[in-house]
Amino acid sequence: MLQDKELLEALSSARVLTSMITPAVLISAAGTLIFSTSNRLGRVFDRVNSLKSEIESVLAGTLPFAAERMEFLKVQVQKQRVRARLIQHALAALYTATALFVASSLGIAFNVAYGSRETSWIPTALALSGGLFLFAASAILIYESRHNLTFINRHIDFVEYLEEQYGKQNGKHTKDI
Repeated sequence: MLQDKELLEALSSARVLTSMITPAVLISAAGTLIFSTSNRLGRVFDRVNSLKSEIESVLAGTLPFAAERMEFLKVQVQKQRVRARLIQHALAALYTATALFVASSLGIAFNVAYGSRETSWIPTALALSGGLFLFAASAILIYESRHNLTFINRHIDFVEYLEEQYGKQNGKHTKDI
């Protein structure tokens, strides 16, 4: 055990602060991803509300092509459910990564103050585990963005279908619209 004077010198050492910088940068990166991923979840919520309003309009009989719209809307709601689950899994991985990076940073400080060479691997293992969770979250978000692209493409396909139906009803070709 270090003497009180040696302990104070160890804790005030620039080595402690510089060692804690890398996890702090990773914490910041994870925080930025948490913020943007939370925004994605908010957009899913907004889109589900929009789909709900559209379903209510179809049920009220105020929109044409009711059967086609309901079929389309049913698929779109399910896609949003999948997106919400993926985003929630990504957020859980990001929060876990953040916790591991914080633990790593604290582990560095404790190891400098009280640890030994035999325990110096612990903060590194925590940081590497956080990195794995950060990687997993990124992979989930890549998959979610691909899933969102299919949602967008399906939406575009339906808009084109409606344009085509409008053209048929009014004797116009789609390119004239």
